[in-house]
Parts: sequence; structure tokens; C-alpha cells
Amino acid sequence: MNVKRALQVTAKDLRLGPRSPFFLWALALPVILTFLVSAVFGDLFDPAPRLAVVDEGSSTVTTQLLGLEGLAVDVLDDEESLLAAVESHDYDAGLVLPADLDAQLATGGTPELRFFVSGQSLASTRVVLAVTTLEQLRAAAGQAPATEVVITRVGDQEFVPIENRLLPFIVLYAVMIAGLFLPATSLVEEREHRTLDALLVTPLRVSEVLFGKAALGVLLALVMGWVTLALNDAFAGQPLAMTVFLLAGAVMMAEVGLILGCWARDSNTLFTAVKGGGILVFAPVIFTLFPDLPQWIARIFPTYYFLQPIFEIATTGAGLGEYVVELAVCVLVCLALLPGVAAYGRRFEAASAETV
Repeated sequence: MNVKRALQVTAKDLRLGPRSPFFLWALALPVILTFLVSAVFGDLFDPAPRLAVVDEGSSTVTTQLLGLEGLAVDVLDDEESLLAAVESHDYDAGLVLPADLDAQLATGGTPELRFFVSGQSLASTRVVLAVTTLEQLRAAAGQAPATEVVITRVGDQEFVPIENRLLPFIVLYAVMIAGLFLPATSLVEEREHRTLDALLVTPLRVSEVLFGKAALGVLLALVMGWVTLALNDAFAGQPLAMTVFLLAGAVMMAEVGLILGCWARDSNTLFTAVKGGGILVFAPVIFTLFPDLPQWIARIFPTYYFLQPIFEIATTGAGLGEYVVELAVCVLVCLALLPGVAAYGRRFEAASAETV
């Protein structure tokens, strides 16, 4: 195989790519999905921090908190109901003010405030609420009081926000559209439009055509995977680890794309196959979204071995060394797909020779 000729195919497809709706879709989809997820679940349009207050002594601090803009404050009847509301994440935090708060502030005392934070609240929200509370205490005392704030976290402390759990879904779409769909649809469309016949009357071989189209798919999948992670601020200080698993996923998807592109007789057959087999690709995302499901089932599906490390690295900042087994499985899957690519490539070459 002549690599130079194969890369000429890549350059040709890259040059003509903007004419293809799938090429444009591969570029636009990660951005669109990121915006939608951020708008619906994430912090693009953050709601106001929610604070519940139990005031045992009708303090002026409560009045000041209720008058603040950008803060949703509700006064509850007792500490028990406050604790239950915070634990169920009805509020980001709860504040219990003692009965003699104003008197202690006036005499320079050190009142103890009981401040509860939800395990599902953002760290930035907790800081905003805590600092705002202290500022109102200073205002009530007319000075900076020596106030002790006791913070207790309640509820699920291992909670991962839904926008983070959707990261594998967005990354998979970015890698799948570019890595799988582009090579597959390009092969099918060139065969349908008979432009492939014109290529094969040149010294270009089918293996070089396949390599060139796979190279474009891998390159674009890697780039859009990077863009997706950057838009979601998900590199977690581990760009090398992320790149390695994105590359493994891109190669895996490109190989599947070549097999489907060589196998499918036309576009309808290709799309039917992708729809029917889509669950095999997307299944690991379901287990990320619903962590209460038996997680061992996700390990049955090959895409798990590059999606799960990306998700865990993004949420925990773990390094590449912790995912050696997953990387090894990715490599084995890619190697296992090569005979299928070769077999369908030969079949594709034989079918193309009959039409040239």
C-alpha cells in the first residue's frame, strides 16, 4: 500500500467535505449537544442559589437575606424540616439562626450558626451562600464579628451532576459521527455515484482508498472529541490520557465504519444497519446515566472501554496509568476488527472490479 496515495484520498475528502451534510453534522453536533446540555442541565443558565432559613429569634439577618437579589431565600418553621429539605436537595443550603443572635452580635459575642449544605449542590454555590451569610452578619453587627460557622454536609456526597453523566453521550456522538459515519457514508455514496470507479482506473488501490477514508474519520473524530472535551471543560488536567482514549475510540469507530461502508449496498441499507446496531454502541452511556443499574453489564460492550475512562478521568482527574486494562481492551478490539476490515475490503474490491 502506498501511504502517499492513501493520504491523497484523505486530502481530497477533506477538501470536498463541506459539501457533505455528514461532514458538517460532525462539526456542528458536539457544539449543539454541549449547548443544549448546558442550557437544560448545566451552569449556562444557573438558577439562583437556594437558601432555607430557620430563625429562632426573628433576627434582622433574616430580613436582610430576604431582601438580597440573586438569592432565593425561604424561611422554614423548624430545623427538622430544614434538614429534610436540604437533604432532598430542595435547597442548596440551610441556615439555623439562634434565638439570641442579635443580642450576641450587639455585645460582641460569638454565636454559633448551624449551616447545612446539600451533597448535590455545587461547591461555588456553597461558597456564595456561606460568604453572603457572613456579610449579612457583619452588616447586622456594624463590624466584622468573630462568628463561628459550622458546616455539615448531608445527603449523597458522591453525586455526579447529570450534565457530567451526559459527557460520554456527547463524546460518543462526536467520535461516532466523524469516525464511523464519515468513512461509511463516503464509501457508499462514492459507489452509488460511481465516482469510485473513476478512482480505481488510476493506480489507486482499494486498500489505499479505505486507509485514506479511515484516516480522515480518525482525524476528525479526534479533533471533535477534543473540541467536545474543551467545550465541557472536561480535560481535568489529563490531556494525554484523554487523547489516548479518544484516539482508541476513533480508530475503533473508523474500523466499524469501513466494514459497514464495504458491506452496505446502498445508503438505505447502511442507515438500517446503524439504527439496528446502535444499541451496541450506545449501551454504555445508559449505565453512566443510571449508575444504580448493574455496571458489569456495560463491560460487555466495546465502546465502554474508551467511554468509561474518559468519563472517570473528567470527573476524578485520574491518570492514564489507572486505566491500563481498559486501554489494552481497546487495542485488542481494534486488532480484532482488522480481519473484518480486510475481508470486507477484499469483497468490496471484487465487487468494484466487476463494475469497472
